[in-house]
Amino acid sequence: MNTKEEHYTFELSDNVSRQKVTFKNRYGIPLSGDLYLPKNRGTNFPALAISGPYGAVKEQASGLYANQMAQRGFAVLAFDPSYTGESGGEPRNISSPDINTEDFSAAIDFLGLQQNIDRNKLGIIGICGFGGFALNATAVDKRVKAVATTSMYDMSRVTSKGYFDSMTPEQRSQMLEQMSQQRWIDAKNETPELSGQGLPNELKEDEPEFVQGYFDYYKTPRGFHERSINSNGSWTKTNSFSLMNMPILTYINEISPRPILIIAGENAHSKYFSEDAFKVANDPKELMIIPGKVHTDLYDKIDIIPFDKLEVFFKENLK
Repeated sequence: MNTKEEHYTFELSDNVSRQKVTFKNRYGIPLSGDLYLPKNRGTNFPALAISGPYGAVKEQASGLYANQMAQRGFAVLAFDPSYTGESGGEPRNISSPDINTEDFSAAIDFLGLQQNIDRNKLGIIGICGFGGFALNATAVDKRVKAVATTSMYDMSRVTSKGYFDSMTPEQRSQMLEQMSQQRWIDAKNETPELSGQGLPNELKEDEPEFVQGYFDYYKTPRGFHERSINSNGSWTKTNSFSLMNMPILTYINEISPRPILIIAGENAHSKYFSEDAFKVANDPKELMIIPGKVHTDLYDKIDIIPFDKLEVFFKENLK
């Protein structure tokens, strides 16, 4: 693929090929992905499905991860989740704890049907909010042999309980009341209204560190992409409706005996999601904390993201 014709936030390695692919999930939604393959390294590849961060597209962090892991000998599918990016699904700019979990399994479907991929050597990497969906998918989909997450968010937990579980019952009830009433407005208009609560176009410099970090990634040339919701849009006003009511990590203990690698920055606002998931997961499991780093450092900073560790983890466990 000619990268000059497509906007990617990273350079494709000379040792890697990239091909646009499409496949459908169990609900019939067409998904768009990029398949990264090592050049001149034979066949029967171990393979990885990668998605995230939440609100991002495959031309951003997930594609960067795929490019790196393909250099290390893996076939890698980076894909846009349903209702976002170049993937199908109407209306746009919505997410679902069920459908976004299913998207990972659909990626596993696709990988397992490729002649140059060993379907007995399939793994998943989930970034940010898709770290939680990756764990959820692995718990239910026994074809996945190993799973890793970076800067993981549990989107059901943060949506339904707030950061650090700080949401009061009254606040939760108010949120649900607002979304419930909004459904009538959307039904009357026959289209969901966007929240308009995306990242600001300019910083006031008094925002929390993590908001500044998101801005630095999504709103600057570092990571901006025109199809990314976080770069160029917002979710719908009712996007949180099902996330408020459907916990995604209920069965994380059932991933065992398949291995889990959880990676987070020491100073990441989201670190507690990774630590708490690690506590409730069964062995074999490993929690890797990157000293001094924040949430978005693990989106695209190649010298910080432990790709060598990810390579060893998957090569040892995709056998």
